Amino acid sequence: MSRVCELTGKRAMVGNNVSHAMNKTKRKFNVNLVKKRFYIPEEDQWLTLKVCTSALKDINKKGIYAVVKEARQKGFLNQ
Repeated sequence: MSRVCELTGKRAMVGNNVSHAMNKTKRKFNVNLVKKRFYIPEEDQWLTLKVCTSALKDINKKGIYAVVKEARQKGFLNQ
């Protein structure tokens, strides 16, 4: 399974490890993902999502139903 947030579409970025001698080697900046269950009272169902922690902040701010609805419109969530 890929490391992609199901609500925001965030994925790993690629960059460089830079040593003190300025040697550069490739590395990955992975997304901080959490697997979490949410209850959506409007649909009367539980939903298990792999979300980044910044999406959790959005859920706390806007509510789960609004964030899921927005993700479905953008095409990130197919459920």
